[in-house]
Amino acid sequence: MSGYLRLARSLCRRAGLYAVVCSLFLTVFAEAKAQRKASSSRPVASALIVQTEPNATIWLNDVRCGTTDGQGNLRVGRVPAGSYLLRVRARGFKEASLPVRVPSARAVRIRLARTNDQAELAFQQAEELRERAKSEEERRRAVELYRRAISARPRFAAAHVGLARALMDLGDYDAALAEVAAARRARPVYPEASAVEGRVLRALGDYDAALNAYRRAIREGRGFQPEAHTGIGMILEDRGRYEEAVAAFKRAIAQLFDTEPVLYQLLGSAYEKMEKYKEAVAAYERYLELAPNGNFAPAIRSIIEQLRQQASGNRALPF
Repeated sequence: MSGYLRLARSLCRRAGLYAVVCSLFLTVFAEAKAQRKASSSRPVASALIVQTEPNATIWLNDVRCGTTDGQGNLRVGRVPAGSYLLRVRARGFKEASLPVRVPSARAVRIRLARTNDQAELAFQQAEELRERAKSEEERRRAVELYRRAISARPRFAAAHVGLARALMDLGDYDAALAEVAAARRARPVYPEASAVEGRVLRALGDYDAALNAYRRAIREGRGFQPEAHTGIGMILEDRGRYEEAVAAFKRAIAQLFDTEPVLYQLLGSAYEKMEKYKEAVAAYERYLELAPNGNFAPAIRSIIEQLRQQASGNRALPF
């Protein structure tokens, strides 16, 4: 391309009649070069390998990425290039965190130390029980464990937030909001606490207050708070503001490293309401790629089939 550039400049100097053409050529070349430079500087998604204790839970920037296998390994895929805070928790060990950069040339190894901290141990049990709870009895047991952790360490912000989530699951919204307030007293800037507050307020039907809480969570997280972006998207969709809802869901998807299938179900639903059926099918198909045996999989397969049948008889729905 540099030879063509020299030739164009030579022509411009020798033939004034071609000045406009040469100028246009040089402008196009400069723009193409700038676009290539910008493209090369965009964050590229790559995998991050974490090695630690078996059955440990891994977070990046407070986004849960999964659990390590029996050998203590976890591969986190599609992580955009950048700096992150990696957090690791395993039963019986002290929680640890460290900054990491992606891409990483090698696996990130984290050694955890054993702990006898009763607050930490009770909190770990509560988190595990709440996440797998399927009955009210299990949720109430998780509440008891959270309260035991808080009794041992009253300013345990994460335990207050976990307790708020458990109480919300039980429908005790006032108590959940009280725990959010306690978490914020212990940690004044706490994006997760604000996001949980938004969820509780949305469940209570106070959508304006919920939006305020979600937006505060995003500000506190400096733009990074996928739970809050999801909540905003759901409220906007309920209000018929589908374009904005789609944008919010897409932000959440990107911040969850494209690993959360339910977001694609929400995205597909919003596209359907916009009558963007091709985009809806693409979103639903992505859900099935991520969760072929997920709770919504049978219904989504049926929806896709209905949309395709509708498209076959309606030229306005191109696939």
